[in-house]
Amino acid sequence: MDLFQKFRNPGPLGRWRDVADGYFMFPRLEGELGNHMKFQGKDVICWSINNYLGLANHPEVREADAKGAADWGLAYPMGARMMSGNSTLHDQLEHELADFVKKESAMLVNFGYQGVISAIDSLVNRHDVIVYDSEAHACIVDGVRLHHGKRFAFEHNNVASLDKNLARATKLVAETGGGILVITEGVFGMRGDQGKLREICALKDKYEFRLMVDDAHGFGMLGPTGAGACEEQGIMDDVDVYFSTFAKSMASIGAFFAGEKFMIQHLRFTMRSQIFAKSMPMPLVVGALKRLELLRNKPELRKALWDNVNYLQSELKKAGFEIGETNSCVTPVYIQGDETEAMVMVRDLRENYGIFCSIVVYPVIPKGMIILRLIPTAVHTKEDIDITIAAFKEIKKKLNSQAYAEAAKVLLAGAIG
Repeated sequence: MDLFQKFRNPGPLGRWRDVADGYFMFPRLEGELGNHMKFQGKDVICWSINNYLGLANHPEVREADAKGAADWGLAYPMGARMMSGNSTLHDQLEHELADFVKKESAMLVNFGYQGVISAIDSLVNRHDVIVYDSEAHACIVDGVRLHHGKRFAFEHNNVASLDKNLARATKLVAETGGGILVITEGVFGMRGDQGKLREICALKDKYEFRLMVDDAHGFGMLGPTGAGACEEQGIMDDVDVYFSTFAKSMASIGAFFAGEKFMIQHLRFTMRSQIFAKSMPMPLVVGALKRLELLRNKPELRKALWDNVNYLQSELKKAGFEIGETNSCVTPVYIQGDETEAMVMVRDLRENYGIFCSIVVYPVIPKGMIILRLIPTAVHTKEDIDITIAAFKEIKKKLNSQAYAEAAKVLLAGAIG
């Protein structure tokens, strides 16, 4: 059999590739990063980029990025960090990140996805057991898949389910001589709900385990100083491995881990994705230092973000939309319908209402459900929100009247043909 033969029969999402590519999937947003961008030549209100604090186009950030590139170029430093790719600025960024999240030490990684997978590989061996939230991000799931030992998934944010699985894991490691790693998230990027970190940490009185928290969507946005979900819930000292990416609130590339020095030192000398990869380019380090400075010293950015979050979410609720249990900036709007109706609806939003938001359908979520995922930022305006709410009211009427279902039949016929 030809190895590639199976690729001719695409999966649930792939079957739409001919009608969706470049529009519903792999769309091309153009123009300055912000609340208004261009899509296929049309002005749209953009709710689909994780530019939470509006730093992507902040003048001080743009200046720092440009200066970093001019001073250092994109090649510097050459080589892996361990061998020839270190610098005083890399060290400085790590020290400042550790101080900000109140941890003893921190370690930069080039990419968040790659870093999480590699860190999980470094933290456990075949004798250990991983217990993780069933709705954890793909990077966690992929890292867990590489684990040669046992792993148990607990029901999303269900502490009783976690308790049950910790009991199973405890019995198992009593036989193997290993330990237990619990992995969850500060904020779940699809639902927007915070992980039940306080309740999870309380289980440390009952079971022996270490806790790793992926706080990609919490860092910079939650907590009195913006240090994230762990600060928000008052349990930073109980988190053993703290992780966040620069791709959200810091609007850049890169990520970091923080924790006790001995654990971070272990990661430095065992994470294959860093040992065998080129160091983070200097312009990204310089830019991250400036972003962290603004994050710490300009609380008005976080206030502007939360003013928009609170207004958007309250107006959606007033209009009768279901937004689930989000208690973060991530704002999912749940609507009944299938993926074909969703595509027609999104086209209508983009073409006729000038609204660009992400669409989530099966198999990411159950059949019969659509999520329109909104990411409010500090640079959105009240007018942006009012226009969006009005548009959502109109599309809901069309969905309920079966207008999208009828149009979807035409789309489906074209995809099959």
